[in-house]
Amino acid sequence: MENNNHDDIFVELAKVRSEPMKISVEKESNIDTEINDDETEGRLTIDVYQDGDDIVVQSTVSGVDPDDLDIHISSESVTVRGEREKSQKIEDKDYFYQECFWGKFSRSVMLPTEIDPEKSTAIVTNGVLTIRMPKLNRQKTKKLKVKAS
Repeated sequence: MENNNHDDIFVELAKVRSEPMKISVEKESNIDTEINDDETEGRLTIDVYQDGDDIVVQSTVSGVDPDDLDIHISSESVTVRGEREKSQKIEDKDYFYQECFWGKFSRSVMLPTEIDPEKSTAIVTNGVLTIRMPKLNRQKTKKLKVKAS
């Protein structure tokens, strides 16, 4: 079997992963809907996993002031927006490699289970954003004793 076909697939996947993504927001949402169509946003990379009774979203946000992060949580989804700004202006001709993303970024993700937005927390430690969202367990049942009147 030739490796060329496999290599082509990995090249195409790398292209898709590195393309900036525009985020559109439904009008009914509480999320700010003013997004400039001329401006592309970088796609924030995330990990989503469960840890006991919590759903956890983690992402590297090094170089971003925590006050510049905008996090919106509903019972079914989470959206993270922010902007990473360069501290100095460097001309394109002066770069040997330019792999870091600078500018606005965002990411929205549907959660695998319903969570409680009111009890959710977000913290940045060593450039890693961690959002902890407690799962809602609506499947718990309660046995009721019927009383005679």
